[in-house]
Amino acid sequence: MTLTGLFVPLITPFAANGELAADALAGLAHEVLDDGATGIVALGTTAEAATLTPEERRRILDICGTVCRERNAALIAGAGTNSTADSAEALRALGSTVTAALTVVPYYTRPSEAGVLAHFRELAATSPVPLIVYNIPHRTGRPLGLDTLHELTRIPNIIGFKHAVGGIDDTTSTFMATVPPGTTVLAGDDLHAAPLLALGASGAILATAHLATSAFATLINLWRNGPIHEARTLTRRLTPLSAALFAEPNPVVIKSTLAAQGRIPTPTVRLPLLPAIPETTTAALEALTHLPTTTAA
Repeated sequence: MTLTGLFVPLITPFAANGELAADALAGLAHEVLDDGATGIVALGTTAEAATLTPEERRRILDICGTVCRERNAALIAGAGTNSTADSAEALRALGSTVTAALTVVPYYTRPSEAGVLAHFRELAATSPVPLIVYNIPHRTGRPLGLDTLHELTRIPNIIGFKHAVGGIDDTTSTFMATVPPGTTVLAGDDLHAAPLLALGASGAILATAHLATSAFATLINLWRNGPIHEARTLTRRLTPLSAALFAEPNPVVIKSTLAAQGRIPTPTVRLPLLPAIPETTTAALEALTHLPTTTAA
């Protein structure tokens, strides 16, 4: 299985009373699919998954699963912690509507790369769905070398990576030049998605696409299929929006901008995140006005 195209990691909208705004979540899922997303990601970092209750997580999976089933769209679900046993349990609990699980490299405990491989071998052997390894060393504290990345591609039931290493480093360049056929590589850094797509990534998981879904769907298609000069031009148009939306910790500016547009009921985030300051929301709304009118969401 190779996943291609745009996947939007959905925020979790909250009502004025702080509870999950279920209708708004379903509405966002339908909107991004209407505007060209291949699928959605539930319970990722952008969803504030770490501060959701178990019941909220179940409801979010049910809502997103229902939408994706109705729309025949792919659903990627975040499932995984720095505990191998707990990660295996979370994976076993995923429903049949989940296409693949986004499973992070163990964080905080900083295992050796051999430990990372053992972790993923254990999970892949028992998971009911294929795994996408979430490689994000600035959050996990565990960079992965080229040999480890290649070894992960050889583990049955691992179909690929969300690659978010904060830039295009030597390991990334060499890995993209040698990645086995059929391996999914999804760009996961909004500001560095274009160069990874140029190196051959099959798609992207991009939070900025909440605000410009069709533009990012077009961008991925252009980098994969051309014309390349149009891909470069659109990249230049979209980069200021990504920069504006990540001016504060994700997803606070995305939520404040969606709320300003009336697409979610409140900009509420949960502690330890704080709401966006007005200036960053204004800057994001201004950045939206400079997008091509034919591709803005």
